[in-house]
Amino acid sequence: MENHLESLLRKISETLERMAPAEDAPAPLNSADAFVWHSEHGEMETVASVNRVEIDLLRGIHTQKEVLLENTRRFAKGYPANNALLWGARGTGKSSLVKAVHATVNAEEKDALTLVEIHREEIASLPRLLKLLRQSKRRFILFCDDLSFDGRDAAYKSLKAVLEGGIEGRPENVIFYATSNRRHLMPREMIENERAAEIHGGESVDEKISLSDRFGLWIGFHNCDQPTYFEIVEAYAKFYDLDLPRKELQAQALEWSMTRGARSGRVAWQFIQDLAGRLGKPLRQDRR
Repeated sequence: MENHLESLLRKISETLERMAPAEDAPAPLNSADAFVWHSEHGEMETVASVNRVEIDLLRGIHTQKEVLLENTRRFAKGYPANNALLWGARGTGKSSLVKAVHATVNAEEKDALTLVEIHREEIASLPRLLKLLRQSKRRFILFCDDLSFDGRDAAYKSLKAVLEGGIEGRPENVIFYATSNRRHLMPREMIENERAAEIHGGESVDEKISLSDRFGLWIGFHNCDQPTYFEIVEAYAKFYDLDLPRKELQAQALEWSMTRGARSGRVAWQFIQDLAGRLGKPLRQDRR
């Protein structure tokens, strides 16, 4: 009887150990300048080569580029800087700009900044991640692409506490950059539904809208006009040595944009990939 009870207790103990969340592994924060955070195992995955575009190829967003670059340079030097929300139309270069700015500042001062990407689904684990980053002497850009909140998602509360208002708040060596198609990080119909459905719906809405207010920088991105679209296409074509007469290049680019129903940096890049394929020329990744 005693042997049976001892065996049963051992099995219970082993099961509980397997169910317990794994302790956060020490992050290899000196091994690279870019990582992806995985909260399930508390791991920082090294990114050997960041998928990014040269900052000079980002056209039509000169003001946005200068604002984010200046803010990031101040942060890299240890001066006060703001968290930034890059919001606006799809494909206009929001996430590309964050990655390009990171590369530019690091080129100016070697290993000045480390880029850490956190996925939208991992936002609730922010306190755990910041605990790891706080222990390092390096400076980090914490980056979340396509950030938004829907329905009864309460993960935004973790982000609010990090941006401002929490007991610990944001570590001095961390800055938070996010991109979103929505200025207030929630869809308009959700705002209207909550106001109509709740007795004090305005208070609930104000709480969620206040999240975007906690970003010191709001940087807007808008659909580009045709001349800017052509400028982007021509810059890519020159950079990748895609020889085509200017008028023919513009005509093909325009036709491509019409089939996509939009003009943007993303559409321009997709056209360049198609053009390079038809010309039989590789797009050298080491130039990106």
